[in-house]
Amino acid sequence: MRLGGIDIPHDRHAVGHSDADVLLHAVTDALLGAAGLPDIGEMFPNTSEENRGRDSAEMLRLAHEQVRKAGYRVMNLDCVISAQEPKLSPYKPAIRRRLAEILSVAETQVNVKAKTGEGVGPVGEQIILQAHCVALLELTEL
Repeated sequence: MRLGGIDIPHDRHAVGHSDADVLLHAVTDALLGAAGLPDIGEMFPNTSEENRGRDSAEMLRLAHEQVRKAGYRVMNLDCVISAQEPKLSPYKPAIRRRLAEILSVAETQVNVKAKTGEGVGPVGEQIILQAHCVALLELTEL
């Protein structure tokens, strides 16, 4: 399973047009949204063959470049991953480091939390894996 730009051993994986890294997609959308830019689906449509199997880290870097061109810089990210399995606590530091690396920010600017579905609903029943991210940007140029 690819999550937050790292590979996590598991017998299941997310399915998508790109590499299906749901956390990197959530971060990408959070950055684009906070800057008032088009969302990930507009920037990287799943109808485009060039996006088939595409590395989500590359997509995040390109989106971050657009955010910077719009005059913003990342202040911090708060990310939540919801997955019943695998248990993600051991991987949170590596995910945090990888996000900081991709965005060229300090690790202290990135927070990663992991939640389970407590056996309830689509997350708890292992039907879905979800990620949400809130991004705080600072306008650096007017």
